[in-house]
Amino acid sequence: MKNPRQLAFIVLRDVHKGAYADVALDRVLQKVDLADCDRRLVTELVYGSVRRQRTLDTLIDQFAKKKSHQQPQDLRTILHLGFYQLRYQERIPASAAVNTTVQLAKENGFSGLTGFVNGLLRQYLRQAGEQRGKGAEGQGGRGAEEKDSLLLPQSSIPHFDPLELPENPVERLGILHSFPDWIIQVWLEQLGLTETEKLCEWMNQSPTIDLRINPLRTSIEEVEAALQSAGILVKRIPHLPQALRFISNTGSIQKLPGFKEGWWTVQDSSAQLVGHLLDPQPGEVVIDVCAAPGGKTTHIAELMGDSGKIWACDRTSSRLRKLQENSQRLNLQSIQIYTGDSRHFTQFQNTADRVLLDAPCSGLGTMHRHADARWRQTPKSVQELSVLQQELLTHTSTFVKPSGVLVYATCTLHPAENEQVISAFLAKSPDWQIESPNGLELPDSAQIAPQGWFKVWPHRQDMDGFFMVRLRKTNNSE
Repeated sequence: MKNPRQLAFIVLRDVHKGAYADVALDRVLQKVDLADCDRRLVTELVYGSVRRQRTLDTLIDQFAKKKSHQQPQDLRTILHLGFYQLRYQERIPASAAVNTTVQLAKENGFSGLTGFVNGLLRQYLRQAGEQRGKGAEGQGGRGAEEKDSLLLPQSSIPHFDPLELPENPVERLGILHSFPDWIIQVWLEQLGLTETEKLCEWMNQSPTIDLRINPLRTSIEEVEAALQSAGILVKRIPHLPQALRFISNTGSIQKLPGFKEGWWTVQDSSAQLVGHLLDPQPGEVVIDVCAAPGGKTTHIAELMGDSGKIWACDRTSSRLRKLQENSQRLNLQSIQIYTGDSRHFTQFQNTADRVLLDAPCSGLGTMHRHADARWRQTPKSVQELSVLQQELLTHTSTFVKPSGVLVYATCTLHPAENEQVISAFLAKSPDWQIESPNGLELPDSAQIAPQGWFKVWPHRQDMDGFFMVRLRKTNNSE
């Protein structure tokens, strides 16, 4: 079975039963041999429908007699796919979006409701058309009106938008850009309205893929040339000496030149900044206390010239296997793997020159990559993570030698997991202080806060959202 929309429906059905979107998608794609364009369509429909779930539900609420949560779950999923194509997919003709959605309903147990599905989607298009002035000359007949609206260029839809929005700015942004109100509130408090809207728009883009070249095996020029000869376009990223960003379709990452040879690995630019902030030196002892799946660990090894010892700790052995595979592919020898919860280790006390705590977090800075993260996290889960982060920071700071360094980093933009964790730690740890990241080249328009920490805002720096701070243990520490 190779119908991309049917495959997307199967994946979304799993997601609505609780599966992670990327896992469910991978599981389905592995079973079928699809052309690249169909594979991309399935991926777009799945991630797009998950991302835009709140907006799509609002459209169902608006146009159907029964609210979205009252619809049979599979029918709701089919309507999501239809509305997503009409609203967000400019390359799919409106008629194709409607017809294929009706067909999906027919093939998945809703043949008696095909008229309802057809009517609902056409009603959306008709309203978009009417607001544009289509069919305004009186009684052209319903058929003519529908025919006109089905030919509307999709790019016109956002400008003549049938979606009804409330006045309240939090709800308005939440429905329009499809985020829970609480996330919008957290951003508004930090950024204000205009920038929050820009951040929402950025988070709904398809993610870019960055790679980090391995300077122990190759040079950035050599990787650029190898990719170019394979017809793959990349560009360099200012201030990051190992970073390249793909600006064309890549196909399978594992099949690209240099991957098997360990010339490079996939890692977002923001994550690469963390390694440079840690600034590990050859011969040092470094502990990465939440290391899996190993992007930052392997970067530390490269920055140290693979000389010294890196303890890579994590409590999830399956994710540590991924780290092991990566370090073998990159031909790195200095990484030692240690399985377990870093909050309970006693053997590392006062042993490390540097510690990296890339803390487990809500991931609110990477929601463009993880389509379902915005629906999985809650204010309660953020508070629970904040407690875990403080426990990890308090305990793993004891691993650092006097005068040593600890870098705390997260890929979230929530103050409860970032600024508040650091402030609480410093309030009870007089032997620690924030150290300004002198010498670190920052992305354009990026600024270090007066307190000394640094936040990557995706809509400003065009990379994943991150928080990072370098802490130094003073000499008079025990």
